Amino acid sequence: MIKIRDLNKSYKMGANSLHVLKGIDLDVEEGEFVAIMGSSGSGKSTLLNIIGMLDTHDTGLYELDNFKIEKLNETKAANYRNKFLGFIFQSYNLINFKNVLENVSLPLYYQKVSRSKRSEMALNYLERVGLKPWAHHLPNELSGGQKQRVAIARALAAKPKLLLADEPTGALDSKTSQEVMHLIQEINDEGKTILMVTHEDDIAHMCKRIVRLKDGIIISDEKVNQVRV
Repeated sequence: MIKIRDLNKSYKMGANSLHVLKGIDLDVEEGEFVAIMGSSGSGKSTLLNIIGMLDTHDTGLYELDNFKIEKLNETKAANYRNKFLGFIFQSYNLINFKNVLENVSLPLYYQKVSRSKRSEMALNYLERVGLKPWAHHLPNELSGGQKQRVAIARALAAKPKLLLADEPTGALDSKTSQEVMHLIQEINDEGKTILMVTHEDDIAHMCKRIVRLKDGIIISDEKVNQVRV
């Protein structure tokens, strides 16, 4: 599913250059559930952004589903993101003036699915996350946990090959975090490949593999006994 070899990324900082990723090698097989951990500045978010085609690498190889990702213009990158990827963000990234159903339908709009079919599919995904009765509510009428479940439904609606989650429980209390992780575990049980950035050790152990970064390099990569919630 993911093949990364000798991946490097630097950012210009005035006259200087900050080398963020320093020769990353990583393979993720279909159906895996991988946590990426590391302190602030370790490169974990940069790595996730490159995998998510929200940023580009300088040198090295990145293949997603046997397709080489390099030098994509924004239009191509957007098309590939819509084709391959689903995103779950800590801040939910819902559109406040659109209701829950419209938010979940959005990826299907970009896939040129008809309006009636979009609504039908979105309702199915809202039922999947337990929020069908909230379909016509606005995001500001929902709790944090409900917003994150809407974001998960939206990510799933595009039927992505890979789900990328950036601190999906970071803004949630412990009980709600467990509810969200239970849902994400169920999605992985159904065969979806999931890559998740987290700084919480207990959340990482709810995955099946933990990759730890420090100063732009992978310092450990191990399979773990998954804690079920």
